[in-house]
Amino acid sequence: MFVITGATGNTGSVIAEKLLTQGEKVRVIGRDAVRLERFVRKGAEAFPADVTDAAALRRAFDGASAVYAMLPPSMASADFRGYQERVSDALATALGQARVAHAVVLSSVGADKAEKTGPVVGLHNLEQKLNALASLNAVYLRAGYFMENLLPQVGVIRNFGIVGGPLRADLPVSMIAARDIGTTCAEILQKRAFAGKQARELLGQRDLDYKQAASVIGKAIGKPDLAYVQLPPQQLKAALTQMGMSANMGDLLLEMAEALNSGYMVALERRSPENTTPTSIETFVAEEFVPRFQGKAA
Repeated sequence: MFVITGATGNTGSVIAEKLLTQGEKVRVIGRDAVRLERFVRKGAEAFPADVTDAAALRRAFDGASAVYAMLPPSMASADFRGYQERVSDALATALGQARVAHAVVLSSVGADKAEKTGPVVGLHNLEQKLNALASLNAVYLRAGYFMENLLPQVGVIRNFGIVGGPLRADLPVSMIAARDIGTTCAEILQKRAFAGKQARELLGQRDLDYKQAASVIGKAIGKPDLAYVQLPPQQLKAALTQMGMSANMGDLLLEMAEALNSGYMVALERRSPENTTPTSIETFVAEEFVPRFQGKAA
């Protein structure tokens, strides 16, 4: 049985769907039982649980041949790093007590650093806690910059006519679609051809900067002159909090942006066929961004 945490999220949902399509036995974990029902209709077993509850997670992990583990977001948390530590403590405890043999863990480029990377510090700490579990074989999948981070630009473009954010306009980043992360995780889980602990980076289809991303978006929505503007941190923080994000989370994201801008937070692997994924920015924009911009997204 495969057990998927964060099953209703961008990556977990893809993993669950892939495994169910291939006839695998799947247990899906999520906070909302109603949102898990779509997987139940396809044969999954639902296990509603709070990811900070180690006892519940241990029960969910019982009998698992492999687990997908991740730290779900909590963008409104007043202490996001504290929340991350509670979740990673619960995951490590549950994986150890259930004696899970194999896990694929969602991590991030930059998780090699112990400080100054905002929310990615929580992923570094998760990796360290799981390293202490001698019985666990784990792949830490250090993904690049999610293309889904572009989706809030729908409102920015509508209101201000620009793409805006904290990153330098000329900073190349390895942008990746969540669907590709999910597909890769499902493949690794099924094969379970790994032993010990290992970190693997996943870098998307190609590196590109926000200026290039804005150009792709602009062409797709009929605004070929769409420009990217690097916004001052305080202006951006105010905008993020107006969108419902906590001030604490805003500060952490700005810290991560500075780590990227300065070159402190970078991919460690050279790009290769093994860490390159198929979905291009053009495909993502056409299939995910444009429908939202046009108000046609599900």
